[in-house]
Amino acid sequence: MPAAHRNATGLRPLYSRTADGFGLITLHRVDPAADAGLIHRWVSEERARFWGMAGADLELVREVYEDLDRRDTHHAFLALLDGVPAALFQSYDCAADRVSECYPVRPGDVGVHLFIGPPCGPPRPGHTAALLGAFLSYLCGLPGTRRLVADPDPANRKAVARLERAGFVRGPEVGLPEIDLPEVRIPAKRARLLFLDAPPRP
Repeated sequence: MPAAHRNATGLRPLYSRTADGFGLITLHRVDPAADAGLIHRWVSEERARFWGMAGADLELVREVYEDLDRRDTHHAFLALLDGVPAALFQSYDCAADRVSECYPVRPGDVGVHLFIGPPCGPPRPGHTAALLGAFLSYLCGLPGTRRLVADPDPANRKAVARLERAGFVRGPEVGLPEIDLPEVRIPAKRARLLFLDAPPRP
């Protein structure tokens, strides 16, 4: 099993939750300098083809996550399971993202991107659901979150089905426009929008 990640010690997690049968899940902000190598390994795998960073070198991965780290509207997180990196999650203010050009954004819409890392051993039923559940619970607990919006590639049927099992409702298929900035370029792509209303806050 991989050694505990540097985020597991010395830094207080943003969120923690115990998943029965799996262990302690903690969420930490991505540190581009410290985490770029791990993220690069993950997104370079064939299974990560829908993440959109195939062929990206280590420097580009670091630059992308440095750009996210500078923003107030976009955030990247590592999910650790008992101190071992298990997933990469991203959230964003839909009104400040290219997805806003594709549907009528509501106040409180928070976008989500999800990538489950390679398992540390034999796959266990419920592993992905436990990690995803922790991330969604964290986001829904943030002040101002009213609805979660996911935009996976329509061809990524596993991701679409996984989100629907988590309660997301399928929306339209749209075309996300290209973003070409000095800091980063993101190509245009097709996306399936899915929506999940956040539970009312007490």
